[in-house]
Amino acid sequence: MSFTLAIVGRPNVGKSTLFNRLVGKRLALVDDQPGVTRDLREGEARLGDLRFTVIDTAGLEDATDDSLQGRMRRLTERAVEMADVCLFMIDARAGVLATDQMFAEILRKKNAHVILAANKAEGKTGEEGFLEAYSLGLGEPLRLSGEHGEGFEDLYAMLMPLADSFAERAEAVMPEVDVDVSDDEEDFSGRSRDFNDGKPLQIAVVGRPNAGKSTLINQLIGEERLLTGPEAGITRDAISLTFDWAGTPVRMFDTAGMRKKAKVQDKLEKLSVSDGLRAVKFAEVVVVLLDAAIPFEQQDLRIADLAEREGRAVVVAVNKWDIEGEKQEKLRDLKESFTRLLPQLRGAPLITISAKTGRGMDRLRDAVLRAHDIWNRRVSTAQLNRWLTGMVEAHPPPAPAGRRIKLRYMTQAKTRPPGFVVMCSMPEKLPESYSRYLVNGLRDDFDMPGTPIRLWMRSQSDKNPYKDKKKSTPSRLRKHTGKKPLSK
Repeated sequence: MSFTLAIVGRPNVGKSTLFNRLVGKRLALVDDQPGVTRDLREGEARLGDLRFTVIDTAGLEDATDDSLQGRMRRLTERAVEMADVCLFMIDARAGVLATDQMFAEILRKKNAHVILAANKAEGKTGEEGFLEAYSLGLGEPLRLSGEHGEGFEDLYAMLMPLADSFAERAEAVMPEVDVDVSDDEEDFSGRSRDFNDGKPLQIAVVGRPNAGKSTLINQLIGEERLLTGPEAGITRDAISLTFDWAGTPVRMFDTAGMRKKAKVQDKLEKLSVSDGLRAVKFAEVVVVLLDAAIPFEQQDLRIADLAEREGRAVVVAVNKWDIEGEKQEKLRDLKESFTRLLPQLRGAPLITISAKTGRGMDRLRDAVLRAHDIWNRRVSTAQLNRWLTGMVEAHPPPAPAGRRIKLRYMTQAKTRPPGFVVMCSMPEKLPESYSRYLVNGLRDDFDMPGTPIRLWMRSQSDKNPYKDKKKSTPSRLRKHTGKKPLSK
């Protein structure tokens, strides 16, 4: 049975470095600056033959409950209560501090299984801090180096008996159920296959700082899982959460707020933005979240254009609609601005929501599913060629230097997003305006609003590589027949 391990400790003791090593990927941002991690990040860890879920948490700090650090601490304490095992880390080089002693007392009360680890204990530099760790009263400390991979055999030895006890406990409480699926086996297997075997829909929520991205995801999952607050730029790295959204399995990425490039000077913020850009590239649907008070700022347009250039399905959601006064007039202005400023996303859904109150969540889900469906749409070759004939008759292509460009054949080469190839003469002389004419026609006639459409013009003038080659006659055949052999 799998179990959950929460890594906790003061800021900058090496929690994210250990997390990345356990999951085998660089998922969490790592920097010398303390307090990089703010949200809870989960990953599937491997240690020998052990498989378990590991949670990277924010650094424990002694702060008031209303402060950002206090809200981070409450989120970490919640992870401690949920986890089966806590790995409490201290910095062996810094030794045991007063905050370490205070949080050790908290962990004793909140979790029954606590493993004490003195990190950064490689070499002799951490020897004194490692010995000080005994004073915390959490048993024999584990000498560890998350950066260099030292002490993992000892960590395995500590986790193995706990994993066995969790497995035995689960078997003891698991009820025996006699299930007869003979009558509705087909229905049951179909439902399980749809949910369990299908990959979750990948959604990235992007936008400027303080647009309400984390609040939106908390509203969707029904719990305060991500850190929120009035401060801009709380989220620092792309956090992914997998959950069931009204019957649809989704994996949703909460990304850091993206500011103008000129304003991003801090190294950590650059890492955060890069993490968000990677989430956009891996997503299938990108929800661009705008603030209703200041929508369609220059940075909003850049973010939406980025998603379109990456070929993602795009849904534009205007948040904080609950505090908007003149809703009808505002909505008209939004639609006009959307059409004028983002012509490359013509027809993409524009949804008004309130992440705080939950208003518009059903509309948002419907828009996401429809955008994903259009993004995967395929049109038959026969339909495309009938359509192409009509488009050419209605608006023939230009005739540069008196030579008419002929559009001969069209087919769909790919989906996700839809991509089409048109075989034609002189593709290099076909103006961009005519390509836009065809793309807009595809959107209107095949019901593909908003999704990125790729259109490639190809020439049919490629020669047969064997056309001008002389056929060679084997010498043995020339000797007996005196003429070339028949081709096979």
